[in-house]
Amino acid sequence: MSAPSLDAANLLDREVSPYLLQHAGNPVHWRPWGEAALAAARAASRPILLSIGYAACHWCHVMAHESFENAETAALMNRLFVNIKVDREERPDIDHLYMTALHALGEQGGWPLTMFLTPDGAPFWGGTYFPPEPRWGRPSFRQVLEAIAAAWQSGEAAVHRNAAALTRALAQMASTRSGGVPDQATLHAAAASLLGATDQHQGGLRGAPKFPNPPIFRFLWQAAYRGVAPGGESATHLLLERMSQGGIYDHLGGGYARYSTDADWLVPHFEKMLYDNAQILELLALAHAARPGMLYADRAAETVAWLVREMRVGDAFAASQDADSEGEEGRFYVWTEAEIDAALGAEAALFKSAYDVTKAGNWEGRTILRRNAPPLASADEATLARCRAILLEARARRVPPARDDKVLADWNGLTIVALTRAAVVFRRPDWLALAEKAFDFILRELGATDGRVQHAWRAGRVSAAGLLDDQAALARAGLALYEATGAPDRLAAARALVESARRWFGADGGGFYVTASDAADVPLGPAVRPRSAGDNATPSGAGLMADVLARLYHLTGEDAVRVEAEAAIAAFTGQPLPGGVAEDQPAVSRVGTALASPSRLSAFPTLLAAADLLAHGTAVVITGPAEDPCARRLHDVALAAPDPAVVVLRVLAGTPLPPGHPAAGKTASGHGSAAYLCREQICSLPISDPAELAARLGAAGTMSV
Repeated sequence: MSAPSLDAANLLDREVSPYLLQHAGNPVHWRPWGEAALAAARAASRPILLSIGYAACHWCHVMAHESFENAETAALMNRLFVNIKVDREERPDIDHLYMTALHALGEQGGWPLTMFLTPDGAPFWGGTYFPPEPRWGRPSFRQVLEAIAAAWQSGEAAVHRNAAALTRALAQMASTRSGGVPDQATLHAAAASLLGATDQHQGGLRGAPKFPNPPIFRFLWQAAYRGVAPGGESATHLLLERMSQGGIYDHLGGGYARYSTDADWLVPHFEKMLYDNAQILELLALAHAARPGMLYADRAAETVAWLVREMRVGDAFAASQDADSEGEEGRFYVWTEAEIDAALGAEAALFKSAYDVTKAGNWEGRTILRRNAPPLASADEATLARCRAILLEARARRVPPARDDKVLADWNGLTIVALTRAAVVFRRPDWLALAEKAFDFILRELGATDGRVQHAWRAGRVSAAGLLDDQAALARAGLALYEATGAPDRLAAARALVESARRWFGADGGGFYVTASDAADVPLGPAVRPRSAGDNATPSGAGLMADVLARLYHLTGEDAVRVEAEAAIAAFTGQPLPGGVAEDQPAVSRVGTALASPSRLSAFPTLLAAADLLAHGTAVVITGPAEDPCARRLHDVALAAPDPAVVVLRVLAGTPLPPGHPAAGKTASGHGSAAYLCREQICSLPISDPAELAARLGAAGTMSV
């Protein structure tokens, strides 16, 4: 068999990832990640230049235009390296591996991620964005290329020694150390650490850039219901209020941008990510359940409308919308005063006053719309709504940002959970239908014959194998749908995904790996197989799986599931924080390293929330005939509880529960339709009045059985 050749061609036109296809016309001889590319590098004994980004990434576009589209730079890359492109959303496992390597080098990360590897995939040096000419204290990209190639050619042995040392560091960072299941004091310390990092004036975490960080605030919100996070509820309200009125929110089309470059939520990087909007929608529903208000209701409705109008792919949802259009960041979203005046005429003055529109603008001579006026009289609010509709129609005539229309199982799982909760809280059964259709789409199009769900799909093709995050997020979605509908097939689907996680991702001694045991194109061997519970912009797969197991325990009462949940949590609680995290990456671990408190578990808020759910969650068991109005009202009230650690089980009258469930025997008690609040193996007396049930589930810190 002949050795793989180094094709003098760009091979990305064979891919389906929109990000990879963005680079298919580059003069660089790009290859997609895979064994074929690694084999070609080994055969040629050339180092690998690995470039990782994503379709909506502004600085990825900048580096592409400056360097990858430049014929001279491309010729240098082609002569000296085997060049590999990775879509970080399609291959988060590869991105995680090499981002961790960059952190181990003591560098702050972000995208585009630029790493240099030995032919067998071992990293030995890297960075992020490099300019085309020396500036900002950084060398030019061509200088970097020449220096790395010279080091490889003149001191290859030294490079290999450096790569070996870095690989050992990666193995150490991938290892875990078991501890105990966090108790209330530990949860309190972690919550206090996170609360100490919040911005008490603008919401979110202090400083800039400012990310939503939903996993942090969902934990703080939940912890407030156990009394271990005083201030967690108000901190979450402040975050949602400031973001929802700021420039990070699209006041015309709905949806939140990925983050704000300033500390006041005004100037975003304009890309919109599915995962952010899913998690923020869930927070809006929780906040509205506790403190109903038009702001939360409006933002939820507008965000779902954006999902339906602009993000549907079949019955599922696309990954992201770009920040740039016509080669300019934010061009689609910003306005001049003259444009507002021309579109709105006599009503422009009211709109300009409410949305910070001035002749000078608030960003580079133009205006990012933000709501800087309090609620007005109903007639004025009606005028503003009419103005927004006119401007949205006018904006639709502009060149829109590109959409990355690949479907990711884990991000869709987060969206399904959010739509399910929001459907009940905001009384929108059509949103529940959206969630059910999306769940069925993922199982149908991304489901594998071995029980796993795959990670990425586009244009009828699966393009990336399933990871732990996919199994966990979709299992959680199945449980949410089961709680909302009582449909047995939803529970069965969730159980099947849990079983696939056990089989393909389970670790000895408890917990889970990120990648499957049969993953064939993840380099460096089993010692660096990732196993992490740290949350970033999305909750970790380990944290989500612990949540799933805790929720499944409260639904079934199965003690084996409880033991497994405890092991999944404890697998990470003795582990120190990894060193170095990304500046452009909204990493909770970045926050954790900067906190005054020594509570390192603050980096794992989803895992901590799962620990709280397992030990102190409330199972609400609703009994009664299927069509009984009282049972339905009790069910709706329980589903709309503002405490995320409430698990709802609808049981038809006379249907036995598993013998280990604390409510076993209650369904045949003769009390008719009733609700039982079960906590720490003790159940309340039957509750038949929905108002009483709402009161028992309502106020923060007052939950009782």
